[in-house]
Amino acid sequence: MSGLTWLAVAVGGGLGAVSRFAMSHQVYQWFGRDFAWGTLSVNLLGSFFMGLTAVLLVDKLGASNELRAFVMVGFLGAFTTFSTFSYETMQYIEVGELNKAFLNIALSVITCLVAVWAGMLTARQF
Repeated sequence: MSGLTWLAVAVGGGLGAVSRFAMSHQVYQWFGRDFAWGTLSVNLLGSFFMGLTAVLLVDKLGASNELRAFVMVGFLGAFTTFSTFSYETMQYIEVGELNKAFLNIALSVITCLVAVWAGMLTARQF
């Protein structure tokens, strides 16, 4: 793997992490912190764009390894957050809010899979 690929991942990751923080912060401002709406929103959007870019960059455009690394590994990898999802779910379990924990699990897994699929379908229309 070239040094340019490593740089692409690093720059994409930095931009993705800042974007995740900004978006989830804004979503929590709108909907409050009674549920993990910020994390769910970035994971949904990131999943949609992962499906979209996987088809567009890899299948349709044959993009370079560096561009794919920048977008898919760097930006989207840092934009989405499985660890925060896991931590927030565990917090619900620890305080006895099992309904919220299971809702977070179900919404996250099902809707993110649907979002990847929708992104792939969207990209295939081009």
